[in-house]
This record gives sequence, C-alpha cells and structure tokens, in this order.
Amino acid sequence: MTRTGSLPLAAGIVALEFAAAVTSFVASTLLPVVTGDLNAGNRLGLLIAGSTLGLFVALPLASRVLGRLGTRGTLAAGMLAYLGGLVVAATSRNAWTFALGQLSTGLASGLLAVFGISSAIRHLDDRLRLKVVAASSAMWILPALVGPAATLGLAHLVGWRWTLLLPVPFVLFGRLLVVRAAGDEPEASPRPLGRTLLVPLGAAGVVLSEGWWPLALAGAVVAAAGMVAILPAGTARLRHGTPAALAAMTLFAVGYFGADSLITVLLTTGFHVGLGRAAIVLSAAPLAWAVTSLLARRHFPATGLGLTALGTAVLAIGGPFPVALAAWTVAGIGVGLAYPALYVRASTAGTSGFTATELATAVITAECVGQLLGRAVGGALSSAGGLTASYAVFAVALAAAAVVSRR
Repeated sequence: MTRTGSLPLAAGIVALEFAAAVTSFVASTLLPVVTGDLNAGNRLGLLIAGSTLGLFVALPLASRVLGRLGTRGTLAAGMLAYLGGLVVAATSRNAWTFALGQLSTGLASGLLAVFGISSAIRHLDDRLRLKVVAASSAMWILPALVGPAATLGLAHLVGWRWTLLLPVPFVLFGRLLVVRAAGDEPEASPRPLGRTLLVPLGAAGVVLSEGWWPLALAGAVVAAAGMVAILPAGTARLRHGTPAALAAMTLFAVGYFGADSLITVLLTTGFHVGLGRAAIVLSAAPLAWAVTSLLARRHFPATGLGLTALGTAVLAIGGPFPVALAAWTVAGIGVGLAYPALYVRASTAGTSGFTATELATAVITAECVGQLLGRAVGGALSSAGGLTASYAVFAVALAAAAVVSRR
C-alpha cells in the first residue's frame, strides 16, 4: 500500500477513535444514573468490566472468525453483536443483564481489533503512525467538551436507556472505513485459545468476588498468568525495548483507565458533588490529554506518567471540587506527554523480530489487560467500600509505569 493509499486507513483509525471517545463519555457519564436505577451500588465491577471482558473473549476468536467469514462477514457479525448487546443493556432491569449486554458489545469490538491495528502496523510507517496517534488524541477534544453535557441533556429528555444508543452511528462509520481501507488481508495463525481465555476468566473472578478476598486473589493470579503467557517473551522481565514498553503500557492502563472508569462515582459519592460538576471533571483529563498530544513538540513518557500518578494520588486523598478538577486535569496532561511515544515504542518491532500481527496483538493485549484489571480491581474495591483505596492502587500502578517506561 502506497503512502497515498494508506491515508484512508489512517482516516478510518482516527474516525474509530472518535467513536471510542463518544462511547467512553456516554458510558462514564451515565454510570451513576445506571447504578442508581438498577440498584447496583454493590455491583460496580459488573457494570464497568463487562465490555472489556467481552473484548478478551473475542481476541482469540478474531482470527478464526476472519478466516471463516472474511472481513465483510466479520463486520456484519460484529455489528449484529454490538447492536444486540446495546439493546440488551438498554432494556436491562438488573446489573447482570446490563453486564451481559456490555459483554456482547465488547465481543463485537474485539472481532476487528487485531485486524485493524495489524493493518496499521503493516501499512503506516512510524512517522505516520505517530501522527495518527496524535490525531486520534485530538478526536477526544469535541466529545470532551460537549459529550457529558449532551449525554446528560439527552438522558433527561429520553432517559438513559435510549441515550446508550448515541454512539451507534459513529461506531458504524469508523468500522466501515477501516475495513474498506484495509481490504481482505490474510491473518496470522489463530491465537492459542486456552491461554488467552485465562485473562477474562481471572478478571471475572475478581469482578464476582464481592469482597471475598480468596476469590479475588485467585482471579488476579490467573489473569496475570494469562497475560504473561500471551505477551512477548521478556515483557514480564521488563527487557529493554519493546517488551518494557508493553509492560509500561499495561501498568499505565491499569492506573489511568481504572481511575477514569470510576471518576463520576468517586466525585458524586466521595467528593459529594452533583452529576453536572462531575461531568466537568470527567472531561478534564481527556481534553488535557488531547491538547497536550497535539501541542507538545516532544513527548516524555516517564515524566508524563509521573504527573498522571500525582493527579490520581490527589484524588485518593480527597478535597473540594477545584482540587479534583485540577488533579484530573494534571493527570490528563501527563497522559498527553506520555502516551504517543509509549504507544509507538510498544508497537515498533526494532530488533525484536516481532511481526505486525504479533505487535498488534501485544499492544491490544497490554492495554486491554490493564483496562480489564484496573476496572475489575477498582470495581471490586469500590463495591466493598474502598473507593478511595482503589485510587491509591491506581496511583501506584501509574508510578510503576513511569519507572518501567525508562527502560
């Protein structure tokens, strides 16, 4: 694929990031409303981890489905699963049904995740990929500015159930662009089914533990074992280069995405602010992330991750609304300084000998394992009454990511 021919693929990836931003803000803004309506205050882990669990169930199946159905058939199957999952979540009457719907939407997302990212690694050079990462970050600016307010307004008019459907057109458009641009490409051999499923199995143990620490501990161990088995050799030992970058990406995702998934709940219950003001804080970090990624001439992973750890630690301590707003803004600035360079380092073969599909799988695995573990652990701690303690755990994970990123 020529550079000109790679531009539609880059545009599709950026469009898909916009869809992800819309989906994220809708889910985070509605979380306190959904929790209250479904009487699920002790089921936060189920509400926030379902989609990521579905993504991990899909990862070992993606290559098999692509080989059998082709890209167009896989897109059709994925969209049916996505729309069906949204309908189930929107009509749910309890936390378990809502989680089942979210599981289906995550399953749909995973069907094309490896395909899209491996296509980007194959066809976009490092310089263009860095620009795509920066442009993708910019896709969070508009949703960050208007997403929470628009979501709350729409929920007030039509209810949270109909509002869940807001991201549908954006998701459809982004996925169609990526599939059309990448075309039908051969995939590598399917991923090992058993080892990959250890991750969602272990995370499910954490989510369902309901404060019973032996099950939570066993789940964390199983998930960690699955992660070590899936990621490239040397990642767990923090080997210099790509493996260390992947390890840092995992720790970053544990800390940042875990904290982000619970921020509105923390603010409404821990800081005792209204949902409207909580929505302002929710927008602060991704907006600061996007602007910093665009404006920063150089990126500093260790420094940025350190700032994010600091902002998250302040949230664990508590304080008035301005403190929360400033802390989460600083956290976003840190991500903007860290993420672009960290992502490119984690998805660049260098002398490691990894193929494009292996790198795509590794990057998705690292980031999504972190998200899953962060949300599962945070949800479990919060359901057991340790909401602020979960933010202390997130801050430690981010500080560790800062240290590892220096390798």
